[in-house]
Amino acid sequence: MLLVPANPLRPRRPDDHFAAEALAARDAGLDVALVDHDALTQNDPARAVATVPTGGVAVYRGWMLRSEQYEAFAEALAVRGVTLRTSSDQYRRAHELPGWYAALAPVTPTSAWTTGTDRTAFDQARTDLGEGPAVLRDYTKSMKHHWHEAAFIPDLSDAATAWQVGARFLELRGDDVTGGFVLRRFERFTTAEVRTWWINGTCALIGAHPDTPNDLPPADLDLTATTPLVAALGLPFVTVDLAQRDDGVWRVIELGDGQVSDRPTTVKPDDFNAALLSGER
Repeated sequence: MLLVPANPLRPRRPDDHFAAEALAARDAGLDVALVDHDALTQNDPARAVATVPTGGVAVYRGWMLRSEQYEAFAEALAVRGVTLRTSSDQYRRAHELPGWYAALAPVTPTSAWTTGTDRTAFDQARTDLGEGPAVLRDYTKSMKHHWHEAAFIPDLSDAATAWQVGARFLELRGDDVTGGFVLRRFERFTTAEVRTWWINGTCALIGAHPDTPNDLPPADLDLTATTPLVAALGLPFVTVDLAQRDDGVWRVIELGDGQVSDRPTTVKPDDFNAALLSGER
C-alpha cells in the first residue's frame, strides 16, 4: 500500500504534489491511501491515519517528517495493523546525518556535529574539524540558498566569522532546527548533483536532482565505491545524492530516506514506480 498526503483543501484527493505518483501507483496495481500531513505535524497521528485501511505493509511518499513524528506515525498505523516498510529506527538513520555518516565516511566530506546548538558545542566541533573552509547544516538540512550568510564558512579557524554564520543559520531555521550543528569540510564540485534511488541496498534508479531537473546524470557516473557502503547500511528505501569533485571522484553529498525525498520533474511517475517496484521483487 502506498500512503500519500491528502490535499488540505480536498481531503479525499491526494496532495497535488504527489497526485501523479498516486495515480501511477494505482495503475501499477497498488492500493493507495491518504494521510493528513497537518495532523502528523500537530501531534495527532491517530487522526492522520483515520482513513487508512487496516492491515498490510505500507510505503509513505510525502512531505518530510521529523523522526519523532515518523515514529508516532508508525505507531498509529500499527494500531490499525499496518506496518511501514521502513521502521522508525531505519527512518532516523537515513533521515539524520549522524545515522549514516560513519558508514559512508570514505565517500563523503569529513564532518563533525553537536548535540544541541549552543556556542560552546559549535566551537568544539569547529576545532575538531580543523582549519579551512566548511559547510554548515543541521542533522537534516542546510540553508544552501543562503550560501554566504548561513551555509559557507570560509575558514574554521576564524571563530567570530564561523559563529556569525552559525547564528544566522539558527535564525533562518528557527524551530525547524534538527539535532544540532553539522560542520562538513568544503569540497569543490564540478557537476550538478545526481539523485539515485536505492531499494534494499541496490540502486534502482538514477536521475537528476530536483533542484536541477534538467541537468541529467552523466553516463559515466561511478557507483563502485558507494554501492557496498550503502548496502551495508541495511536500509530498505533511500536516496543518495552525489556530485563529481574537481579531481574527478564521485562523492556522496547526502543520504536521505526515500519516502520523503523529492522526485525530479524529469523522472516520470510511472518510470519511478516501475523502478521502485522492480527493486522490491
